[in-house]
Amino acid sequence: MNIILMTIFGFILDLILGDPYSWPHPVKLMGKLIDVIDKKIEAGDYSPKKQIHLGIWMWIIVVGTTGILTGLIMYLAHFNYWAYMIIGTYLAYTTISVKGLAFEARKIIKSLKKDDIKTARYQLSMIVGRTTDDLNEEEISKATIETIAENTSDGVIAPLMYLLIGGPVLAMIYKAVNTLDSMVGYKNTRFKNIGEASAKIDDVFNFIPARLTWVLMTFATLVMRLNFKEAWQVGKSDHNKHRSPNSAYPESVVAGALDLQLGGPHVYFGDVVKKPFIGNDSGKTATVKDISKTIQILYVTACITLVVFCAIRLIFV
Repeated sequence: MNIILMTIFGFILDLILGDPYSWPHPVKLMGKLIDVIDKKIEAGDYSPKKQIHLGIWMWIIVVGTTGILTGLIMYLAHFNYWAYMIIGTYLAYTTISVKGLAFEARKIIKSLKKDDIKTARYQLSMIVGRTTDDLNEEEISKATIETIAENTSDGVIAPLMYLLIGGPVLAMIYKAVNTLDSMVGYKNTRFKNIGEASAKIDDVFNFIPARLTWVLMTFATLVMRLNFKEAWQVGKSDHNKHRSPNSAYPESVVAGALDLQLGGPHVYFGDVVKKPFIGNDSGKTATVKDISKTIQILYVTACITLVVFCAIRLIFV
């Protein structure tokens, strides 16, 4: 029951507070550790094979350190029930990102409404790995929609699943895995060797959450009275149209629900990455209204997921 309460209170805290930039956050510490190790590897004149091996060691150090420290903190907090609950709730809160994701997307909406494309491009660059310098308004809208959809799985469904399976310790381990992938898991010249292990292991950790997101997000479109039938059909037909085995699951649902075509070629660190298109080419232009609807799908999916996962844990654990 303690884990359920930590998860619920952590979820509520996220809805209220989001991710204040000035607050201490475990992911920031993970990012600093990854950056230090990555720079040391980059500074050495290592062969591609050696880079792969060092990338594995980076993964072990970052994930191992995260799991050990979180486990130690939770163990020491056992001296007092309230201390245990408060610390556990705070750690749970830091693994969930509903309001933070919505907040970043709404900043882009405001800039686009003001026709401030330059600011919108910069704001988008803060939440995606692709190059945004030459994107027009529709491309910015599509990229924002894709990011919200994909991060509904990575930033909400997966953390909630791991929280309710293994509490803050397992959820923090997941965040370390996901942070490694977001920082070094690119298949370009710079990271293809160093980040190979991080990218592949992240795919494993997100395999089940992505498919659960497909089902839960599709149900959310039904609750919201969006195009549920198309969301389900595109989800079935296009869930594998991505270089990642997981990312297209949430993106395809949103594409179907909003009657949009997402995906396609993107530029990452100067390299053009060819990706298949997701959704039917209806000719519809993506707008800020579609971004707002995707944010609504995010919130409804998150709430449905919390209820479903908590109920499952109550019944089976």
